[in-house]
Amino acid sequence: MIQCGIDRLLAEPLLRQRLAGRRVALLGHPASVNAQLVHSLDLLAQSPEVNLTSAFGPQHGLKGDQQDNMRETPDEQDAALGIPVFSLYGEVRAPTAAMLDTFDVLLVDLQDLGCRIYTFLTTLRYVLEAAARTGKTVWVLDRPNPAGRPVEGLALREGWESFVGAGRFVMRHGLTLGEAGDWFCKELRLDVDYDVVEMQGWKPAAGPGYGWPLGERSWVNPSPNAASLSMARAYAGTVMLEGTTLSEGRGTTRPLEMLGAPGLDGDALLRAMHHLAPEWMVGCRLRPCWFEPTFHKHVGQLCGGFQIHVDDPAYDPVKFRPWRLVAAAFKAIRQLRPDYPLWRDFPYEYVTDRLAIDVINGSTLLREWVDDPAAEPGDLEMTASRDEQAWQAETASVIRYR
Repeated sequence: MIQCGIDRLLAEPLLRQRLAGRRVALLGHPASVNAQLVHSLDLLAQSPEVNLTSAFGPQHGLKGDQQDNMRETPDEQDAALGIPVFSLYGEVRAPTAAMLDTFDVLLVDLQDLGCRIYTFLTTLRYVLEAAARTGKTVWVLDRPNPAGRPVEGLALREGWESFVGAGRFVMRHGLTLGEAGDWFCKELRLDVDYDVVEMQGWKPAAGPGYGWPLGERSWVNPSPNAASLSMARAYAGTVMLEGTTLSEGRGTTRPLEMLGAPGLDGDALLRAMHHLAPEWMVGCRLRPCWFEPTFHKHVGQLCGGFQIHVDDPAYDPVKFRPWRLVAAAFKAIRQLRPDYPLWRDFPYEYVTDRLAIDVINGSTLLREWVDDPAAEPGDLEMTASRDEQAWQAETASVIRYR
């Protein structure tokens, strides 16, 4: 039976003793819960050894109520506990001196998705850098990476750092948040009092969850559109749809598990993808579908496309490569309809001078490959494979779970 970091902290007196006499803050969100679905903020408040003095929320807020890109959360006071709740996705995205003055130890209890663009990774970097400057302590109460250990995608190129690009991670990075903190400390040479309360019993390669403790833990949305384990598995590919005119399924019951647009033929698209790169379409089931978003892109319009299914025996966490799968969809659309207005130009996570698809991928390489009629799947495969191998070698020293 798996124990997450919060479970161990509350079960082991020796861990709690290390917090004695120190002011404690929690950085959490709706999925910061134990196996009984009690929130970590309440658990810490009920622990007599913990002096809980403040709380923090990342993008979407501690309550997880904010829906989308650049929808900010204000600071507030927790009425029940009488402590301030600071937003790290509001007027600021890194803790201020006044915020840091409210605690000695920050407990980071965030369920992550194992994808570079998921902004909790960047928030972790920012709090580690702030702690290094001010002598604060940071503990990550570790949780599973639901996408498991496989890595995939291009590495972020130098000069492309952003709130959705905290470092040269590949898109699907294969680390837990605690391990990512280890990498930040090493890479950025941070002199910080950092520790990880490790999980016990997490077996990232074991089925049927292959990263997620299926049957042991309920799925709780860490953000509004992270609605299922299937979404977490597909996210490293489907998140790229945010930088396009295609719907990623926001406004439906299966966000970030499907793609589509008005006038798009899902059957024809899948045939073109299979002709282009059949090896990128395995490890899952792909079903042509129709949907009508109730909000967001193409609201009220019938969209044709397909859904990615990764919740039956066809799912193979190693063979399934969602980043390549969605890249193949882009390339197939470009071949079927060369003039299709694929790329969406809008402010994306506070970046206004670059296309969102490039910000998401951490370079122009993916977009240029899609738009180049002469570029073949093998060209992208060569570049991505090189990045993936380099990332695995670089992160081998921070792996805590086998």
